[in-house]
Amino acid sequence: MAAHVGVANRLLARSQDSPFAASVAAAASEAAGFAAWLHADMDDTGTARSYYRMAIDRAQRAGHDLLAGYMIGGLAAFEIDAADPGYGLELIGDARRQVGQAQHPTPLAWLDSLEALGLAVARKDGAAADRAIVQASRVVESKQATTTPPWPWVFPFDYPKLAGYRALVAVRLGRPSAALSAFAESMHAAQPAPRQRAVTMLEVATAACQDGAGRKESDRADEAFRLACEALRVGIDYSSERVIARARRFRRSYDGPATSYVREFDDRARSALRLCQ
Repeated sequence: MAAHVGVANRLLARSQDSPFAASVAAAASEAAGFAAWLHADMDDTGTARSYYRMAIDRAQRAGHDLLAGYMIGGLAAFEIDAADPGYGLELIGDARRQVGQAQHPTPLAWLDSLEALGLAVARKDGAAADRAIVQASRVVESKQATTTPPWPWVFPFDYPKLAGYRALVAVRLGRPSAALSAFAESMHAAQPAPRQRAVTMLEVATAACQDGAGRKESDRADEAFRLACEALRVGIDYSSERVIARARRFRRSYDGPATSYVREFDDRARSALRLCQ
């Protein structure tokens, strides 16, 4: 992928004075954005940031506001996820200004949902996060929500996607019951991309451990580690260092009883470590 980005950048340099410069810049932006996503999945945060910035620069040179807003929003999501949520919130504002008055609901609902997650992570502001989620749901309710989204978005932002964000927000705000309910709702329709689903499952596994709700500690652990085992399997199958690292971090945070699900997780984690040696 890095080689493809290099080719795109060389073509862009050669096309500066041609009528194709904007189209080549847009292609270079998409290539850099994909490279950024791949490096984020490899848990290589420094390189991921460099590629995201390159993607934004190329999109702005292309003069395509939606593409630039998409790449800025992608960097915002990355920063919220990579422990700099305050900067992520600033970037969401930049993405909104770049997108402008988008006619399709997908960009707007996506940015509202990202803002809700950023508010939950950066400020622990449940009221503000709830308002952002409500705004996203209003946008999703529009008649256009199920139509083909504008490029560079590929899939519309629908209720299951919104439920996935609601689950993440609820985990970060310490609302385990709401997180489990939203996660179940998000699974009723088409499945999200496997890696993203695995990340969400690990977040919800955390919520399951937190959920008192009249259940025994061993029952909570079984539910949590059932989800965590499935997420770890996805991380191993797709060689996602990001997912594997989060799964191991989840395990380190747990100090409860060693149920059969906990032992299964430990066995799978040890197998993954041996494969890497």
